[in-house]
Amino acid sequence: MVLLAAAICTKAGKAIVSRQFVEMSRSRVEGLLGAFPKLMNTGKQHTFVETESVRYVYQPLDKLYMLLITTKASNILEDLETLRLFSRVIPEYCKSVDEAEVVERSFELIFAFDEIVALGYRENVNLAQIRTFTEMDSHEEKVFQAVLETQQREAKELMKRKAKELQAARMAAAKGKFMGRQSMTGFGGSGKSSDTSSFVEVTPIEPVAPKSSKPARPLGSNKAMKLGSKGKDIDHFVDKLISEGTDIVSSSGKRETALKPAQTAVPTSGVHISVDEKISLTAGRDGGLQNMEVRGLILLRISDAEYGRITIAVENDDQLGFQLQTHPNVDKKLFNQDSVLGLKQSGKAFPLNADIGVLKWRLQTKDESLMPLTINCWPSENDGQCDVNIEYELQLEEMELKDVTISIPLPHGVGAPVVGDIEGDYHYDHKRSLLEWQLPVIDESNKSGSVEFTMPGHPDDFFPINVSFGSSKSFCDLKIKDVNIVEDGMPVKFSSQVMFSVDKYEIV
Repeated sequence: MVLLAAAICTKAGKAIVSRQFVEMSRSRVEGLLGAFPKLMNTGKQHTFVETESVRYVYQPLDKLYMLLITTKASNILEDLETLRLFSRVIPEYCKSVDEAEVVERSFELIFAFDEIVALGYRENVNLAQIRTFTEMDSHEEKVFQAVLETQQREAKELMKRKAKELQAARMAAAKGKFMGRQSMTGFGGSGKSSDTSSFVEVTPIEPVAPKSSKPARPLGSNKAMKLGSKGKDIDHFVDKLISEGTDIVSSSGKRETALKPAQTAVPTSGVHISVDEKISLTAGRDGGLQNMEVRGLILLRISDAEYGRITIAVENDDQLGFQLQTHPNVDKKLFNQDSVLGLKQSGKAFPLNADIGVLKWRLQTKDESLMPLTINCWPSENDGQCDVNIEYELQLEEMELKDVTISIPLPHGVGAPVVGDIEGDYHYDHKRSLLEWQLPVIDESNKSGSVEFTMPGHPDDFFPINVSFGSSKSFCDLKIKDVNIVEDGMPVKFSSQVMFSVDKYEIV
């Protein structure tokens, strides 16, 4: 099917939210939506109506319509299935299906629509996957929030101790007037004494919250720090992260030892831009790329209202044929001509304190030369044993892959492999019968390497091989050049982060 547009409109044809999936002018879209009510036939129980050029597929939603506009050549059964998915998405984001609520949730609805259809074609997703994709759950944000709440609790504990010290100081001041009294006998043996009372002046010390970088941790056993169930949940979450191998820096500045290194947090400014890109790849054990897909998204987060009206200049040297798609509220013409991301309505500002996707891209190919890393596995049987030789090669030499783990399945119940020559380190997981070949970095200086091991088994026992890695350079190689204020073109200081990671990388 080729889906031209999806819209939520009133029964009079007024568009509340409309998303176009192919290049269409605004007047064309408004004309199609305006003609829709006139074509309705109330005497028949149909959910579609056709004209000479397009087909309307619709579903009533109280006082509104969920409407899809497709070509006449599209499959009507697929159209109806896609319509049902669109209709199920709306209650996920709107408490009530009315015009005001749809307008309020328009951004979330458009993001969800983009997950269902890309470039006019239906994506193979369900409602649960759409909810997961649009939540934008951030592992780094959870770590930051957990550490921040721990620091806040420690600051409260310190303030309580300071308050106790202040109370003790006041009590000492009350007793101080009786201290330090001195007597002196008068001249001439009169027997009279002259008393001079000495008072100790105590300046009250206000409790000061510690700096967030190095707050002091209260001493004592764990039983003395029962601060409520919420605090326990946070501590449990941090402990769980450490047990899973995440490197956590505590509020006291002490680094907790972890099994795996974690990505360091990137300091954010009033304008923060994240480039999040993932690769999904399946290749054959005898060579040949079955499928490779790269998806990327630029997320903009503005935390200072002063920078709400900005433009983002992007440097794009793509030679691979990525399909780029801007957010509906972004000026597509400005981006196509000048590679600049800005709102269509220059008088409006980006939302504050929210991660807004402004540009996404996609590449799907079977070109083996575009694989970042090739894995060749050579298992051979030898007198009841299997000699396995695995080698990797970095094809895209300009990339730097970090924390590379190549996971090789092993036969069950035959013991650990005998590992010979290896570049990097390895870990034998007895419970999962897995050999993890670990390399901290793969770049131009060590673009190839191998490992050899021997153990009983059959060549098919060592597949599928899975690979995971991360990189601070995107596959599409999009770069953020600068950020400027719309009114005067003044540059804005911004922070950025690039995360290229693996969704699936499998040799079957």
